[in-house]
Amino acid sequence: MVSNNAPHRLPDLEGWAIFAKVVEAGSFARAAAELGLSKATVSKAISRLEERLGTRLLHRTARRLSLTGAGRAAAESAARLVAEAEAAEAEAVSQSVEPHGVVRLAVPMSFGLRHLAPLLPELIARFPKLSVDLHLSDAVVDLVGEGFDLALRIATLPASSLKVRRICTVRRILVGSPAYFARHGRPEHPRDLEGHPCLGYAYLPVPDRWRFVDGGGEVVTVTPSGPLRANNADALTPMLLAGQGLAVQPEFMVWQDLASGVLEPALTGWSMPDLSLNIVLPPGGLRPARVTAVVEFLATRLAAAPWATPSAAPWAGAAEGVS
Repeated sequence: MVSNNAPHRLPDLEGWAIFAKVVEAGSFARAAAELGLSKATVSKAISRLEERLGTRLLHRTARRLSLTGAGRAAAESAARLVAEAEAAEAEAVSQSVEPHGVVRLAVPMSFGLRHLAPLLPELIARFPKLSVDLHLSDAVVDLVGEGFDLALRIATLPASSLKVRRICTVRRILVGSPAYFARHGRPEHPRDLEGHPCLGYAYLPVPDRWRFVDGGGEVVTVTPSGPLRANNADALTPMLLAGQGLAVQPEFMVWQDLASGVLEPALTGWSMPDLSLNIVLPPGGLRPARVTAVVEFLATRLAAAPWATPSAAPWAGAAEGVS
């Protein structure tokens, strides 16, 4: 009979950490060098762990190291254990040390240039030991696979294991220049767009369909066509300003042009499904202090952006005769 007073053995955290490093490095020698340990110490730690588990984790030959079935099953858990331990240490350090180190951040191109980059001087002034590795692209990156700490995404996000913090709503607006409307007239119904040159953005949720809803709940889907389609919204601006087409643009792209009258809205009685500006992080619990600092800074500053908090858009309904 097992005594209730039998001592409880703590997990061999050091062994698991060394195992995770061996898997990552692909050899005992490289793991030992990266950890600053002797190869014998690394080998003994793995043997100790295997003896404790009662199974082999690694196949060892003179030339090759490979995972056993049990090793493959344990490798992901070991890596996660190490990552959570590192995050816990970083969180503890953050209580007495200001955030420091590199934060890898992925942001859509146009949004990043217009609204993220102008915040960087303030961010770095507030956290001078922080540095930002900024990746600008409208394509969706693999946060985990490509090693990003966080990303900004403008979308209606599907359910996933990623951690999401919603910042604000992003409206989409059909716009054109006054010169365009003077020459071609204004569409009064979404179906009228079949007779208008439309400028397309490749990364819309459904790029080949524009879906409109009116106040009464009528839904109309149209297939836009025109002289230009691009994978970056800024590329559409010269064509818009030249009066050579209509485009659906996010409010953060056009709010100043709409306010000044350089662009005008069309079909203001209709709306397109809103998107959201989100901060997205890899799965996991604790975050390093440097990541938490950037998340909180961006969440606060971006939620207060003028285009994100309009009490009433001054351009809505401004065009005479728009339905």
